[in-house]
Amino acid sequence: MDEWEEDVNEGKELYEHFRILVDKGQAPVRIDKFLTARIENISRNRVQNSADAGNIFVNGKTVRSNYRIKPNDLITILLTFPPKDIEIIPEDIPLNILYEDDDILVLNKQSGLVIHPGHGNFSGTLVNALTYHLSRDVLDQGKEALRYPYIVHRIDKDTSGVMLSAKNELAQNRLAKQFFDHTIDRKYHALVWGDFKEEEGTITGHIGRSLRDRLVMDVFPGGEHGKHAITHYRVIERFTYVTLLECKLETGRTHQIRAHLKHIGHPLFNDVAYGGDRILKGTVFTKYRQFVENCFGILNRQALHAKSLGFVHPTTREYLFFDSDLPEDMREVVGKWRTYKSQGLI
Repeated sequence: MDEWEEDVNEGKELYEHFRILVDKGQAPVRIDKFLTARIENISRNRVQNSADAGNIFVNGKTVRSNYRIKPNDLITILLTFPPKDIEIIPEDIPLNILYEDDDILVLNKQSGLVIHPGHGNFSGTLVNALTYHLSRDVLDQGKEALRYPYIVHRIDKDTSGVMLSAKNELAQNRLAKQFFDHTIDRKYHALVWGDFKEEEGTITGHIGRSLRDRLVMDVFPGGEHGKHAITHYRVIERFTYVTLLECKLETGRTHQIRAHLKHIGHPLFNDVAYGGDRILKGTVFTKYRQFVENCFGILNRQALHAKSLGFVHPTTREYLFFDSDLPEDMREVVGKWRTYKSQGLI
């Protein structure tokens, strides 16, 4: 029998990566036909789209869908998930769109917006909003005419910032390959508890579901669980008890920045899930406690913003870069810390 393994990224949300070693007695056959028979619940069209995007490799080299496999070939394939696995209702939700063409859409996502329906959020999501946006001219023609977004990556519900979506399957496949290869340039701004001795650093440690709480992620430095993850950080501004950082992702694991920063003792400011919603640094004075609680009230989410995103356009091959300002809630809280420090209260 063929030997094969499956690597699914971020909780079966984005794409699947398969490695298949062809049996030594395998007769020659087209690779799209072979993979359609070997991989469960996959259409030949999906396999062909993956090949067109350059996401099928045999012995380390890209091949077309008409390649005829040989005994002992090592096949790897990256497959994106289809855009619609449950019924999606178009909803007119305001979106801040930074760029759009026939293949992609870039937006500045507001905090509080879930990306995809599911887990109790079957409406009011980004996918509902994008379906409405893409289908405005065919809404009266029924469900069959609706146009759905092809999600390429995700950011957390309460994280704001730049996000990219594809508008067709070929673009999705090509962009997914960039994310899979870690060639996407992503930078975040984060307000975290504590000060740093150094100006910059790197956090390395496997990230996987916590063995104690399945709702959060944990860091496993020994690599015994989870997936390899690397986060680079640089100090932007210090406020003694909290620090504004720029974080650059080399990998893209679920809750990567939040889990990595907690792991080194610097959880995000007001991150409920990772312990940042308590006063972790500072004085015991009532005035200071009131100041922090006031900041929590203004920024009622984790202090994390996807500041910029750079990638190669899936069709034109042009490098595109998008940057966004801090949202009002984060900007106001950073300003309050800046004022608090300038007044000599720290």
